[in-house]
Amino acid sequence: MSHSQFSPSNNNHQESHFNRTRACLRQALSWYANSRRHQNHPPEVELQAAVRNDLEVLKSSLDKLDQGVIRIAAFGLVSRGKSAVVNALVGQKVLQTGPLHGVTQWPKSVRWTPSATSKVQVELIDTPGLDEIQGEARAQMAREVASQADLILFVVAGDITRTEYQALCELRQAQKPLVLVFNKIDLYPEQDRKAIYQQLQQLGTGTPSDRSLQEMLSTEEIVMVAAEPSPLEVRVEWLDGRVSYEWESPPPQVYELKQKILNILNREGRSLLALNALFQARNAEASIANKTLKMRKTEAEELIWRFTKYKALAVALNPIGMLDVMGGAIADLALIRSLSQLYGLPMTGYEAGNLWKKIIASSGGLLLGELGSSMLLGLGKSASAVASTVESSVGLTAYAGTAITQAGIAGYGAYAIGQAAQVYLEQGCSWGPLGPSTVIQDILNQVEPNTILYRLRQELGEQLEGRSSLQ
Repeated sequence: MSHSQFSPSNNNHQESHFNRTRACLRQALSWYANSRRHQNHPPEVELQAAVRNDLEVLKSSLDKLDQGVIRIAAFGLVSRGKSAVVNALVGQKVLQTGPLHGVTQWPKSVRWTPSATSKVQVELIDTPGLDEIQGEARAQMAREVASQADLILFVVAGDITRTEYQALCELRQAQKPLVLVFNKIDLYPEQDRKAIYQQLQQLGTGTPSDRSLQEMLSTEEIVMVAAEPSPLEVRVEWLDGRVSYEWESPPPQVYELKQKILNILNREGRSLLALNALFQARNAEASIANKTLKMRKTEAEELIWRFTKYKALAVALNPIGMLDVMGGAIADLALIRSLSQLYGLPMTGYEAGNLWKKIIASSGGLLLGELGSSMLLGLGKSASAVASTVESSVGLTAYAGTAITQAGIAGYGAYAIGQAAQVYLEQGCSWGPLGPSTVIQDILNQVEPNTILYRLRQELGEQLEGRSSLQ
């Protein structure tokens, strides 16, 4: 696809995605970096230290967005030619390559300007062979680099091996767009090269028993290259009649890969940047919420029990049934707001009301039963209170029994609300008009068909729908 085929609406969408993401990150950093968000519960030194790395993630995500640098990471097994692919893209040998296994010992990055008209800068990341680093160290390295990358190049040099298949599946967990690079095609005769390419395409289409690679890989994301072709012996005839033979290295054959990357950058580059920054922000906010809840668990339990006792006592002593229902709802909303203030997590009055409705709806009717019993028992309690003015002993006994029953139900409801609210506050902290999860969902809803992001949309969309049900 030529650059002229990119629609103005697509560019507008990219700019909209980019600007919303920047506003989202600035809002998140402003909120979570401000210690005043805890109001009457200032954060202790331990909590501040625990979330420092998460705040750094938010800041670095915003910096990366402002710099407009797209990270493309090259993964693969040893001796597949990852460094050679990076060198060929850059146009010069900036990374060491050679016949020995494991020339690249740790991730290395190189800046690359794909074209003079490109709006983004590219950072190419070369990684060690995935089968060279053993155990958890390899997995941790791959996770860290993949989480930072906006696009992944997985380099193979022939048929997919079992180890490569497993590495592909592991990298897929990063949920990043991926291009499969079939390198060293110069080593294969034309017929063998086509046969391997067809096998790779069949891998991309997936099988009924293996849908994961179908979601991860499209046949359009398989590119053949010869990043560092083997030297060829050429005959040289001199003017004096002498004949000699010399070895020449043919130029790299990476034009198709360059065009694939350029098309992705022009059509989806800024959206890729935005999505990756949002994923990192969402994870950072979830980590902050999780750590905050753990460190303030004791205070939260005391707060929930205090509201539970107050609500039960108020309901028991109040003789008017309708006020029980209204007062109980107000108490539950106040509890949610108090928990939000204790944790320092964003929550407006409107959001607290929506959260209260969601909690009731998700409790399988248990708390709706509390409202119903509050109404019925409240009316009975009101009648008993009236009766007590006529027959004091009988009326007071009936009133006391009804009040105790209703107080128990109301107290249990308050405790259930408090426990559920903690879960919703932790898992729903990234929602809201400018929350990372909300912006991610909006971007995925706007991506155009036949793009590399569109193929990730179904899986990512299902995960977001599960999270959005909390809000």
